[in-house]
Amino acid sequence: MPDPSHRARYAIALCGAASARITLKAGRTATPLKGDIAAVHRIVSLLPSATEIVCALGFEDQLVGRSHECDFPHSVTHLPALTSPKFNPEGTSAEVDQRVKTILSEALAVYRVDADRLRDLQPDVIVTQSQCDVCAVSMREVEDAVAQWTGARPRVVSLAPYALRDVFNDMEHVAAELGAADRGREVVGRLKARVAAIETRAAAASSRPRIALIEWIDPMMAAGNWMPELVTLAGGANLFGTAGEHSPWMKFEELVAADPDLILIAPCGFNMDRAAAEMPVLTARPEWARLTAVRDRRVFLGEGNQYFNRPGPRIVESLEILAEILHPELFSFGHAPSGWRPA
Repeated sequence: MPDPSHRARYAIALCGAASARITLKAGRTATPLKGDIAAVHRIVSLLPSATEIVCALGFEDQLVGRSHECDFPHSVTHLPALTSPKFNPEGTSAEVDQRVKTILSEALAVYRVDADRLRDLQPDVIVTQSQCDVCAVSMREVEDAVAQWTGARPRVVSLAPYALRDVFNDMEHVAAELGAADRGREVVGRLKARVAAIETRAAAASSRPRIALIEWIDPMMAAGNWMPELVTLAGGANLFGTAGEHSPWMKFEELVAADPDLILIAPCGFNMDRAAAEMPVLTARPEWARLTAVRDRRVFLGEGNQYFNRPGPRIVESLEILAEILHPELFSFGHAPSGWRPA
């Protein structure tokens, strides 16, 4: 999963932990973040979005381990990977779905933690999550891995983002746990300012396109959690999924009945090429060609794995992508074709 290239827009600089500054993608540099970091940590992050949070806060040089999925910024990929899936992640969405459901039906964890290697790294902080047992290593798996440790145990920081406010709260929570509360508030403040600017501009749009966000293709799942909020902020009307709640399963017939103005397909854990390979599951249905979004050529692929499915600093870039797709007459952040493209 390569790092996406970005053009002429600003974003949190997720690398360069020592400077921890906000960098403008056009090459300009904004005011450095405030707040010196006194404590020195040995941090393990077992969640891609948490790794991005740690780096955005200026702690990349204190990371000593990561999950097998942590790949941004690219500089973290040299760190030892401490997790692995218990299923084959390759294949179609239907095949992956069946493998995961089989594991869960046996009351087993979906991922394994290399407990011995984790102990050898001697972290004092481990960041994980308790929101989704399918998406990443769970809190229970981490607790099991450290249960037999002797001596001082690491502090486990668990994240559980459901709504957009939770994403920002998690960033501040991680910052506070690392002794950089002021820095966390500053990073979040800048991200929120970008969100507010998009919301204000989107409010001037002459229409609010009705959009269906597809988070899994076979079986079909709509996007929930923070995604419905992002749609509203970007000037759209979300048709499926409820803000702050888990992503719901849906039927193709529901998509046909809603007949959306626009469809964005961004499967969880897939890049756009892999999502494109799954499109025949939809396009082979005779009703597909009759959908308004299809006739108007407003069906898009989104980089779900890098943006929409990661509740970290780049959640704001996910909002920018949605704004570009929904209202190209108002927004142009330059995320295409690395972040989205026509299907």
